[in-house]
Amino acid sequence: MTSLIAVLPGDGIGPEVMCAGLRVLRATAARNSLDIETREAPFGGSALEQLGNPFPAATRDLCLEADAVLLGAVGLPGPPPADPALRPEQGLLNLRALLGVYANLRPIRPLPGATDASPLRADKLADVDLIVVRELTGGVYFGDKQEGDDKASDLCSYSSEEVERVVRYAADLARNRRGRVTSIDKANVLATSRLWRTVTSRVMADEFPEIELEHLLVDAAAMRLLTHAARFDVLVTENMFGDILTDEASVLTGSLGMAPSASVGEGRRALYEPIHGTAPDIEGRNVANPCGMILSVAMMLELSLDSPRAAREVEAAVAAAIADNVRTADIAGEGPAASTEEFTDAVLDRLKP
Repeated sequence: MTSLIAVLPGDGIGPEVMCAGLRVLRATAARNSLDIETREAPFGGSALEQLGNPFPAATRDLCLEADAVLLGAVGLPGPPPADPALRPEQGLLNLRALLGVYANLRPIRPLPGATDASPLRADKLADVDLIVVRELTGGVYFGDKQEGDDKASDLCSYSSEEVERVVRYAADLARNRRGRVTSIDKANVLATSRLWRTVTSRVMADEFPEIELEHLLVDAAAMRLLTHAARFDVLVTENMFGDILTDEASVLTGSLGMAPSASVGEGRRALYEPIHGTAPDIEGRNVANPCGMILSVAMMLELSLDSPRAAREVEAAVAAAIADNVRTADIAGEGPAASTEEFTDAVLDRLKP
């Protein structure tokens, strides 16, 4: 059976890292006899410039037909359009809603050959292997907004159902890992966080009594991510906190360009993308780090294409390339910097039998 993958290159360096990801995907699919079809569609700022809509109807139809969606990055330099509906980022929010994805998975695992790329000491990176589960459908990003020159507001709201389902997802992950969940909130200040903590405690006690649960305030979590990250297993948190904390956690891997993500819901179809932005300052220069995209492909192979073996092969090839000192400028340090294409070539070489 053919698996259809919707390819949305997006903006900035998105098309460059997408090219790298697709090269690795096709090579891995051939090695593992996976029958895949890829179809490309405009999305984000590029779609807005071409068609006047960041999420055109044809792109929407393709995403609904696909078994998985692979996304580069979205965003345009300069001030955003006055109409919020025409902002590239709104296209991403609409895409998540369309697919029914509610949990964003962001694994953080420093690669052995690249620990020197992080500004943190090597002992702070030892044994770090965590995954952040970020709730995607609620919170301040989706709340009612009022904009004005003198006053503005963003409503943050959560329902118990939204909290329950993302906590269940996190707890299921922990069952197959080290059996620990850290729930992150700001319950000493925010009403939504107090609901979050109450619901999380109930779900974990009633349904996952064997899983160790810790509650942690978001400011303390931010500190511990850089001082004692190895103590974490699965972290679960609300939308905005998860967005911020995972960008911070990318420091553990050495660069924002290293981190992949998957946005998942109830079914097989999911959205895969690196967590970095469009980086317009390096667009078109063939210097972007494609690791985040290539590792997002690995997540897609496992979660949507049911091929964990192929996923492990991709992860191993990325680690081997970096261990052999093939690195893009963001993690090269004082050593030679590989281009986007050269790094991708190195990964492909290490995929060969």
